[in-house]
Amino acid sequence: MSSSDRSQAVDVRTYEVRTYGCQMNVHDSERLSGLLEDAGYVRAPEGSDGDADVVVFNTCAVRENADNKLYGNLGHLAPKKASRPGMQIAVGGCLAQKDRDTIVKRAPWVDVVFGTHNIGKLPVLLERARVQEEAQVEIAESLEEFPSTLPTRRESAYAAWVSISVGCNNTCTFCIVPALRGKEKDRRPGDILAEVEALVAEGVSEITLLGQNVNAYGSDIGDREAFSKLLRACGKIDGLERVRFTSPHPRDFTDDVIAAMAETPNVMPQLHMPLQSGSDTVLKVMRRSYRQDRYLGIIEKVRAAIPHAAITTDIIVGFPGETEEDFEQTLHVVREARFAQAFTFQYSKRPGTPAATMDGQIPKKVVQERYERLVALQEEISWEENKKQVGRTLELMVAEGEGRKDDARHRLSGRAPDNRLVHFTKPDQEVRPGDVVTVEITYAAPHHLLAEGPVLDVRRTRAGDAWEKRNAAEQAEPAGVLLGLPKVGVPEPLPVVTGGCAID
Repeated sequence: MSSSDRSQAVDVRTYEVRTYGCQMNVHDSERLSGLLEDAGYVRAPEGSDGDADVVVFNTCAVRENADNKLYGNLGHLAPKKASRPGMQIAVGGCLAQKDRDTIVKRAPWVDVVFGTHNIGKLPVLLERARVQEEAQVEIAESLEEFPSTLPTRRESAYAAWVSISVGCNNTCTFCIVPALRGKEKDRRPGDILAEVEALVAEGVSEITLLGQNVNAYGSDIGDREAFSKLLRACGKIDGLERVRFTSPHPRDFTDDVIAAMAETPNVMPQLHMPLQSGSDTVLKVMRRSYRQDRYLGIIEKVRAAIPHAAITTDIIVGFPGETEEDFEQTLHVVREARFAQAFTFQYSKRPGTPAATMDGQIPKKVVQERYERLVALQEEISWEENKKQVGRTLELMVAEGEGRKDDARHRLSGRAPDNRLVHFTKPDQEVRPGDVVTVEITYAAPHHLLAEGPVLDVRRTRAGDAWEKRNAAEQAEPAGVLLGLPKVGVPEPLPVVTGGCAID
């Protein structure tokens, strides 16, 4: 038998990774995909719904019902696994780090349980479980290998996450992340910049610096201005058109960071800065080391330095002990800050956090009523702020898969420098994801903008070339191919879905 015949005779095992939670989990999942492909697995087709040979759950532990969702999904897969000898199920992420042996006890058909600190062990654990025919539970207590050294299957050819730190040194009473991700550990600046340069060489034109508390970067290496220096260094990398970061903490948002944002052309005029509450009383109980005046002061300085900056935030409604007066203070900050968008959450108990056992838990009916008032106010402000964009001429980076109605309406979608989503009329000439178009905004809705006139200019980019090359390769080989190291994942449009894990 020839080598080609032998390769065709070998069963190719497929995999599926299901991701829950914050940006860090999205980033980790792309590394899990890279590890599996490096070990010979191929990605299952879209919509396989558990029909892959290996199904990996990358879990989140920041919501009260996170475990119920996990065990419900595991229960759904139990009969499939029973009918398919050789199928394997793995559970990783924050819930795995927290619950450990409980997962296998409640779902004995699970083959592998691994934590946030040892994602690089997944292929080894799967093989060990197969050979030994018993579940493998391995939870490291500290980081074994910085994730950026691992192979990654990036989902985009033109945009990428770059992790600059892991873990968090804060002690917010609603957040379990420090217990599951550990203390902050920073990467060396040279390693970060080398990764960015390698990505740009592959065609990436937008990167998002990622950390649990991204602007605290430097605390682990003893340089309080390390983050602003990193932003400025990114500005010197040829071919890197857009730099973003998430999520910063108001405590660490210093004037040197604002100056670096304003003075570095490729750092985008966008800031996602979690508020959580506008009440000084609630912020104190949350152990958030800033108060209303400090927060609004940062907003004022950012707007003075970067007039067109779009500022977004996260807000928790119904934190234990929150009074109507406390809630009114949150509404006051929303009116003053005029956020482009706010990601609002009804407080949910995080098992293992101090807030979960605090007195003064707010009745669901009260929380719901406050939540609806906050959403209504923010919708009004978002729409008013978006209307200010009408008539502006903007450069958009063309995005892939961000407009659900694009095909039906013969249009494309892209992101403005401030990260606003813009749908625009499809031009006659070819436009690829990663290319840049110039448009005039003609209409505003609360959550998007429209450019209904003709596209004013199309700029073909190296990022578009990279997308085209990758798309052609994937059509030729549907399973996907690793593009080499280092690899990082595509960021969701910022800010992505958050639930506390990257909300600092």
